Amino acid sequence: MTKNPNDVVAQSGGPTAVINSSACGVIQQAHKSGKIGCVLGATNGILGVLSEDLFDISAEKPETIEALKRTPAAAIGSCRYKLKSLEESRADFERILDVFRAHDIRYFFYAGGNDSMDTADKVNKLAADSGYELVCIGIPKTVDNDLAFTDHCPGYGSVAKYVATCAMEAGRDTEALYTHDTCTILEVMGRNAGWIAAATGLAARCPEDAPHLIYVPESPFYFDKLVSDVKQVLREFGRVFIVAGEGLKNEKGEYITADKGAFGTDAFGHLQLGGVADMLKAVIEDQVGIKARCNRLGTNQRSAMHFASLTDVNEAYMCGQMAVKAALGGENGKMVTLVRQDKPKYRCTTGLAELRDVANGEKKLPPEYINDSGNHITDAMRDYVRPLVRGEAPITIGDDGLPVFMRFERKPLEKKLPKYM
Repeated sequence: MTKNPNDVVAQSGGPTAVINSSACGVIQQAHKSGKIGCVLGATNGILGVLSEDLFDISAEKPETIEALKRTPAAAIGSCRYKLKSLEESRADFERILDVFRAHDIRYFFYAGGNDSMDTADKVNKLAADSGYELVCIGIPKTVDNDLAFTDHCPGYGSVAKYVATCAMEAGRDTEALYTHDTCTILEVMGRNAGWIAAATGLAARCPEDAPHLIYVPESPFYFDKLVSDVKQVLREFGRVFIVAGEGLKNEKGEYITADKGAFGTDAFGHLQLGGVADMLKAVIEDQVGIKARCNRLGTNQRSAMHFASLTDVNEAYMCGQMAVKAALGGENGKMVTLVRQDKPKYRCTTGLAELRDVANGEKKLPPEYINDSGNHITDAMRDYVRPLVRGEAPITIGDDGLPVFMRFERKPLEKKLPKYM
């Protein structure tokens, strides 16, 4: 391996409020190590590697790098491009190695979810088979909190803090106007796992507080039970606030969304979900006879830097740091994990998991985190998520009263290879 080779940092999938904190950890730790030449950024994830669209992060101002901790979304650029098997996408994988060779890249740090870990694992395997010295380390990233082998994922604590607060605030609005807007349905992200929906349960400090009902993909959803649950809450409080994960499924494991697939599929081949709140609204208004209102947070829930969890920001940064330390310490083909040590009080350290294991795993909400009725959370879930939302991440406020976010100057690297994409 050449002296002080370069590394490349890439981001993939849906951004979070803290994925840039992980990138900051990688960049600053790489510079601090003195063992890595230039830190390069791949614009729009693996697509940037394939198209040789790279820029020199080492040329950016130190204050720009530091401001990554206070900037949401993916500042380097993200994508939803899924590489298939080595057999089906061999040309893509070989192109990746060609780009790495051309720019003396020997370290590949990829922040993303299952599909991203799969990509990093396949790149690593082909590099080994080709005799190219390359170290691939994954950095966990997903608001869905569904990556296996890690206690929780960077990005989850912030979305949990945000959606729980949104439930509290909108719940008070429903309480104030329950004679007119009697029911509010808050639809949140969560295709197959109910971690985000379950986090809103923190808002219910007492029975009167919203949300009164929480429905997650792990519990089979029945419309007749919804009607019964709503009527019961109405008898108690005269109003009802519901949180529904976008991926609710029936007893057959099928998404309940009326027109399944009407929104098509994303680049990873996943069904584009949406409309769960509308379905619940229609049923409640028809069968219960009250007015219902739908709230959808959309991408705001994963990019709300103004109310990000300080714990989340710090742990995301730590994951970036540890990725570099692991790479320089001889580890390869691994993803950094978060390890909880909550006795006598919460503390988090890091570990490592095999990329291939993470790529093939999925962490669902455990049954013990869902109440027996399948319509709310338990104290065990509250204990799990409460430490993750603590603290408020510092942000910079401009003279206009709004947050200030960084943006890279992006000094592009000269392309050395023929155009590929």
